[in-house]
Amino acid sequence: MKKILITGGAGFIGSHVVRLFVKNYPEYQIFNLDALTYAGNLENLKDIEAEPNYTFIKADIVDEALMKDLFEQYQFDGVIHLAAESHVDRSISDPLSFIKTNILGTVNLLNAARAVWNGNFEGKLFYHISTDEVYGSLGEEGLFTETTAYDPRSPYSSSKASSDHLVRAYYHTYGMPVVVSNCSNNYGPNQFPEKLIPLAINNIKKMKSIPIYGKGENIRDWLYVIDHANAIDMIFHKGTTGETYNIGGINEWKNIDLIKKMCEVLDRKLEREPGTSASLITFVKDRAGHDMRYAIDSSKLMKELGWKPSLQFEEGIEKTIEWYLENEEWMNRITDGTYEKYYESQYEKR
Repeated sequence: MKKILITGGAGFIGSHVVRLFVKNYPEYQIFNLDALTYAGNLENLKDIEAEPNYTFIKADIVDEALMKDLFEQYQFDGVIHLAAESHVDRSISDPLSFIKTNILGTVNLLNAARAVWNGNFEGKLFYHISTDEVYGSLGEEGLFTETTAYDPRSPYSSSKASSDHLVRAYYHTYGMPVVVSNCSNNYGPNQFPEKLIPLAINNIKKMKSIPIYGKGENIRDWLYVIDHANAIDMIFHKGTTGETYNIGGINEWKNIDLIKKMCEVLDRKLEREPGTSASLITFVKDRAGHDMRYAIDSSKLMKELGWKPSLQFEEGIEKTIEWYLENEEWMNRITDGTYEKYYESQYEKR
């Protein structure tokens, strides 16, 4: 049985990847490694936690000795590395945490894999998931491609750029089989509510102000999280070793237009007068080093592996809003911190 380690599997993107692999590949043993920091939530995986091919490991990738021990104990054949500090605002106030997790943590995993695989790389793969933010900021035209020069602007994107370079260095220096993917902004079910879309949904529902940086003219390419998970599956199984693949939703929206669209949808779903939710929009001081525009060219992934996004943004945002409205208890448990006790209760059951 092939053993696959997925780091950060209790997080937003990671939980969707874990679920997909557990359900679609019963012949694999899936190990979900997560430190369960503020954004890790095992409630995201309640539906698969009893599956025989699923194992949860509470651990921090910053712990070098523990990573070596885990690789030696379980003899992982593949790694899908999603664990990361990811919120830009947090990186501005606390850059050191991002350096430790995103750079040192990645090196710990690389070293553990290299030591255990010991040059026997047949059937092995280290798949590193990154972000389009490593490329910096675009002007009004153009797209990020796999050959775009790196130009990170925040402590978060700088730490991810560093980890990307290290993964590629292990490929060139040690021959380790790796692939890297860089994705655009994800949205969908189970996203931690400090992010723009779930934050806006929650505030609109509670008739609280919706904070928008600057004038709201920053542009992002939005990727539905399940489309991203499907792309990760495809790259893991069919990607070429040593290559990078960009994953984008082909959905560019200005932040202000995105929020206005969400306001329209929520006014309809909550049966409010048109314009009610939009009245909550509040412009706040812009984020330091705020990149103006991200947009990804996914043509390599589409042409070489046959991937394409399943949803256009209008359909995806409707599904996303419906999920948050139908899962009010999940949101409440996140915002009041109750979700953090779920792991302890599960641990006691075992």
